Amino acid sequence: MPASIQIPTLAGQSVRLEPMTMDHVEGLLAAANEDRSTYLFTKIPQSNDDMAVYVADLLSQWELGEAIPFVQFALEDERVVGATRFMTIRRDFSNESPYAVEIGGTWLSGSAQRTAINTEAKLLLLEYAFSTFKVARVDLKTDARNDRSRAAILRLGATYEGVLRSFQPSMAAGEEGLFRDTAMYSIISEEWPGVLESLHWQMSRH
Repeated sequence: MPASIQIPTLAGQSVRLEPMTMDHVEGLLAAANEDRSTYLFTKIPQSNDDMAVYVADLLSQWELGEAIPFVQFALEDERVVGATRFMTIRRDFSNESPYAVEIGGTWLSGSAQRTAINTEAKLLLLEYAFSTFKVARVDLKTDARNDRSRAAILRLGATYEGVLRSFQPSMAAGEEGLFRDTAMYSIISEEWPGVLESLHWQMSRH
């Protein structure tokens, strides 16, 4: 997606997704250091310098059309609670709009986990992918050992497609240079109406 195409802010009842900028570094750092005990299978920056590099790298990927990064805000107190993004953007040469995307790179502060925020954020991103981009498919994937993440993806209504062995470098601490098995899930356009109905039902229970 060319950087000249501006991505709108996506807002629900509990969360707002804003396009990431360097101005978000301080808020993201505070969110990342609330409670790091759940970041077992992913790399979340811990220092100010590392968070600045993280944000700058994602903005570079956006400029190249490789990712669309968002910052997650809890509407209850207007506090930064994490990040998420569109990534692995696939398009053909005849159309700037992608035919498939991945929703990934998602992390939340400790206080925002196990709340409605993750479900609603995914709902907002899925709605944008299927309604605005009109994609045929959305990917979701995680470290095959991450049972918590795998259960959350299934709750969204995604279909499990299998484990891709040694698919990508591990992001777990102490596993630098090693490769991880990745559990792959997807939602396709034909399934989206049913998934949308289920997500709205889940949100109504919060």
